[in-house]
Amino acid sequence: MSYLWFKAFHLVGIVAWFAGMFYLPRLFVYHAEADEQPEPARSILKNQYQIMEKRLYSIIMTPAMLLTVAMAIGLLTTEPDVLKEPWLHAKLVCVAVLLAYHYYCKIIMKRLAANECKMTGQQFRWFNELPTVFFVIIVMLAVFKNNLPTSATAWGIFAMIVAMAAVIQFYAKKRRLAKEKELATIGQPESASEVGV
Repeated sequence: MSYLWFKAFHLVGIVAWFAGMFYLPRLFVYHAEADEQPEPARSILKNQYQIMEKRLYSIIMTPAMLLTVAMAIGLLTTEPDVLKEPWLHAKLVCVAVLLAYHYYCKIIMKRLAANECKMTGQQFRWFNELPTVFFVIIVMLAVFKNNLPTSATAWGIFAMIVAMAAVIQFYAKKRRLAKEKELATIGQPESASEVGV
């Protein structure tokens, strides 16, 4: 029975932790792009994003990460033989990468708060996709275990990364064209009366 409790709360922790890991880098995108705004909007936005980042990291992400890890340890105590399984070793490597990602987000938050972060909004969009890739790998390992179809999984993850890259590039191009259009219309007169017609 304790196995099911550990598993249930492990899943709860995972959902909350990944929700934070998907959203925090998106806040980093907006935080970095706030530099493009004129004052006082820049300072207001950056201050607001800093508050949101800190609360998300401290109140949701870190407790959820701790719950996830604690419940995983609980699961391992109920089934210690699973530690011999290769799929679990691969999963634990992925989790270690995500733990490093989690703590690196804290470093980025501090750099953004001190105006020392050199990453652009576009770079943060790429950074935002990293937990998605590891999330998919971890879920596949947990579901298929040692029967993971490695070639199909590898091609599926590669296709997912290509699709994400295409979407990021499409969005960047769309945004750049919209900005160019906006800059082109700024210098144009608004009506015929303004040009003396």
